[in-house]
Amino acid sequence: MLKAVILDANAVARNLLTSVLNNGGHEVIGDANLAPASLARVIKLKPQIICIDIGEADEDGLAILDNLRKELPKTLLFMVSSKIDATILQSAQQRGVQGFIVKPFNSVAVLSSIRNTIIRIAKQQRPAATEADADNEGGDQVAGDSA
Repeated sequence: MLKAVILDANAVARNLLTSVLNNGGHEVIGDANLAPASLARVIKLKPQIICIDIGEADEDGLAILDNLRKELPKTLLFMVSSKIDATILQSAQQRGVQGFIVKPFNSVAVLSSIRNTIIRIAKQQRPAATEADADNEGGDQVAGDSA
């Protein structure tokens, strides 16, 4: 069970997504609008997942993604939107968004998106961990003294 926070200006959307995540076995530990005070509270909660609708994908919205990524580098960011095009998708990915949830919510699609994103990230991290283990198995070599 992952701990999630939902950030969306629309209270109805927050409630719907909370139900979907709770029914899917996740724990929603908070929800809020996009006000600066709300964002500060979210950072203190240290969720494992953040589902965020930034509204318009303008500089202000994208800056929120940058701030969340900086403050919570290990948190999975899911962008929630009713309009996701190639430009928004690319901008969001460059800012550390790992997954996308489309409005209106379909519970199966939301939970599949989260599950598939977690699996994809785990698979990406496995080869990196295996390479690090292989590097360490070669033995710790100490450089000889050059004195």
